[in-house]
Amino acid sequence: MSKRELVTVGICQLDVLEDKQANIEKAVKMIDRAADAGAELVVLPEMFNCPYHTAKFKAYAESWPEGETLRALATAARDSGVYLVGGSIAEQDGDNLYNTSFIFAPDGKLLSRHRKVHLFDVDLPGGISVKESATLGYGNQVTVVPASFGSFGVAICYDIRFPELARLMVLRGAQIIVVPAAFNMTTGPAHWHLLYRMRAVDNQVFMVAASPARNVDASYVAYGHSLVVDPWGEIVAEAGTGEQLLIARMDLDRLRKVRAQLPLLRHRRTDIYTLQETGGPVAPVVFRQRHPDVYSGKE
Repeated sequence: MSKRELVTVGICQLDVLEDKQANIEKAVKMIDRAADAGAELVVLPEMFNCPYHTAKFKAYAESWPEGETLRALATAARDSGVYLVGGSIAEQDGDNLYNTSFIFAPDGKLLSRHRKVHLFDVDLPGGISVKESATLGYGNQVTVVPASFGSFGVAICYDIRFPELARLMVLRGAQIIVVPAAFNMTTGPAHWHLLYRMRAVDNQVFMVAASPARNVDASYVAYGHSLVVDPWGEIVAEAGTGEQLLIARMDLDRLRKVRAQLPLLRHRRTDIYTLQETGGPVAPVVFRQRHPDVYSGKE
């Protein structure tokens, strides 16, 4: 089997602490360990350098390229020679704050960034209430990144609940969709496995989900269970709830066989419906879950 058919991914399921520097150092060590284990693509969790608490994002925020977390990630990608999806951090851009994933090439150069398109504004059973839009701005792009092994898409957590975004990534050539995410103890047991298996089957792609480790003493308790799902919806690898480096191999030849045997993408009735990017600006205040200003579906 050729090198390009097998892609080894390392998911760093970190226990996120209040100490930003400690989180950065831990992430760099895990990136290095993942590279030593053969990973060519390494993924960190959502908001890996700070507690997931909207009121704290501003204090931990950084700007490109001078932020200490971002400099550390660029150096780690270069030193380890890996494609690095740097989870996500709070990004300061002028007066605006975003939940942003920075993606680095094996030479340490910035390949792309994905700003979370769909913000988590919810009131859930169990008293979990979050309003990201009170602190964060909306991203407005579909992110697909070229790599030596093919193309991969990047989304952040709540983005995965909107099938249009994943489908647009696939239509732009993504064979793998990477999602740094921090599901909680209400949404995780209910939807974590379901959503990633569903997106894998619908789009016939590999799904890579990177969660923080579960810390029951945190104000927001992450579900854990980072995982890799194949295009048939089978779980290739899954972490537990604690801090863990998860290594998995993705066989892109399996992706091609699944798409050939069950040609969903070729059977789309584009004479009846289409899905397209709009590329328009995103309203900073009004929350529109489907974000027709980023993408639209038309008959």
